[in-house]
Amino acid sequence: MTETTQPPDLDSEGLRSRAVEALSRARERTALLTSCVDDAELTAQHSPLMSPLVWDLAHIGNQEEQWLLRTVGGREPMRPEIDTVYDAFEHPRAERPALPLLAPAEARAYAAEVRGRALDVLERSPLRGAPLLDAGFAFGMIAQHEQQHDETMLITHQLRGGPAALTAPPPPVAPDAAASLPAEVLVPGGPYTQGTSAEPWALDNERPAHPVFVPPFLLDVTPVRNEAYLAFVEDGGYREERWWDPAGWDMVRRHSLEAPLFWRREGARWLRRRFGVTEPVPPDEPVLHVSWYEADAYARWAGRRLPTEAEWEKAARFDPATGRSTRYPWGDADPTPEHANLGQRHLRPAPAGAYPAGESPLGIRQLIGDVWEWTSSDFLPYPGFAPFPYREYSEVFFGPEHKVLRGGSFAVDAVACRGTFRNWDLPVRRQIFAGFRTARDAAEGAL
Repeated sequence: MTETTQPPDLDSEGLRSRAVEALSRARERTALLTSCVDDAELTAQHSPLMSPLVWDLAHIGNQEEQWLLRTVGGREPMRPEIDTVYDAFEHPRAERPALPLLAPAEARAYAAEVRGRALDVLERSPLRGAPLLDAGFAFGMIAQHEQQHDETMLITHQLRGGPAALTAPPPPVAPDAAASLPAEVLVPGGPYTQGTSAEPWALDNERPAHPVFVPPFLLDVTPVRNEAYLAFVEDGGYREERWWDPAGWDMVRRHSLEAPLFWRREGARWLRRRFGVTEPVPPDEPVLHVSWYEADAYARWAGRRLPTEAEWEKAARFDPATGRSTRYPWGDADPTPEHANLGQRHLRPAPAGAYPAGESPLGIRQLIGDVWEWTSSDFLPYPGFAPFPYREYSEVFFGPEHKVLRGGSFAVDAVACRGTFRNWDLPVRRQIFAGFRTARDAAEGAL
């Protein structure tokens, strides 16, 4: 079993162009997310689960200053007095409004000045000779960090009250509806290469590439749709303890849950709130804003289970014709709008069955984009894991407290989404853009 290499080898100028494009795309998105509301909205805390938007804005600049200016560029600190204010581990989100935060105008000016100096460092860096420099890793890491905070800010926009502040066109209609696709496909058993040692901007928890063996299993062709999840709701799924993990059942009872977050019943109809707009729940979209406990309960009710992380990645990367592990389900090419719903282009998942150009060799669709997909696996290190460039990115989160999510969502940029990318969160989380698909063991002797 082999891992494909990625992306085509670039010279220094090509690597610089790639880094500039990724950084610029992230900053354009940050500007959109922070310019569509007024200063009062930027400084307010819209939910104790999230930071004020202005904290994220200055934190983005501070991380960029610390890594690209000070560490890579060897520059003197610009604002060392704010380092602790914007240390995500120092201050829980609920406490951040009480911190001496930079005002919106000052935060914007600081982030812009850092970016100008960072581009100068990029122009002068050899992009080789040290792990942080090789292939522009530090610059790719910072682009991914900013995009991850952009996703966090988009979650804050979903949680805030009031009228819509963001708009986007609807995603493309599936050319062949989910009803015309098989419900599940067999993923053949056998070895494949999980993780990566070749992707230059891969983060530490994606490394190293290592062989794994996965028995044959059957996997849903698309993520679970709202229509299917509604059948679980209407069948009393939230009132039947037998479907739930004990901690999940406790969550349901304590919070009187009866449906996904942002859903509400109005007479015979189910409505949802999406970025300030109330609308009927669309039956053909993947279900969104469900916790791991809800995904696990639905799977049990349906007589199925959540896939393991190894199963999910094999379905997303393994090409049975060549035996290779590719970068994406469709191969090694970077994502395009024809492949997947990424980058906040649509502000909602596409209908189940969309993006035929992005399907895997086995015919599985929407493994990348649309909704993060819960797996059954705890977030644990791969064999041979080494923290880089700091322990707090991954290592401190390893353990049974966090479950792995895969595949990205409509809120994720392509720079922070690939077949090896690993996300993780607490199993109670509902505000994130998460859904799931289900699996089941293949019959004994399946090939």
